[in-house]
Amino acid sequence: MNKELSTDELLARITVNPKLMLGKPTIRGFRMTVEHILEALAGGMSQSEILEEFPFLEVEDIQAALLYARSLVQEERIIELNR
Repeated sequence: MNKELSTDELLARITVNPKLMLGKPTIRGFRMTVEHILEALAGGMSQSEILEEFPFLEVEDIQAALLYARSLVQEERIIELNR
């Protein structure tokens, strides 16, 4: 039985290397970006389909990508400018 990973453990799976994928956030240093996982999910692929197509990925990697995206949106603020 797998132990559920903490938020910090999941986010540690997201890596940023300026020499890999133009510095976009990737999964565990692989050439798989968070953006690619989100696009696959948004395009209708199921988690199972993603894991089947990319066997080096783990369920926790998809969870990490979603958590990372949520953290970015969570920090987003709308500021109304007076014109």
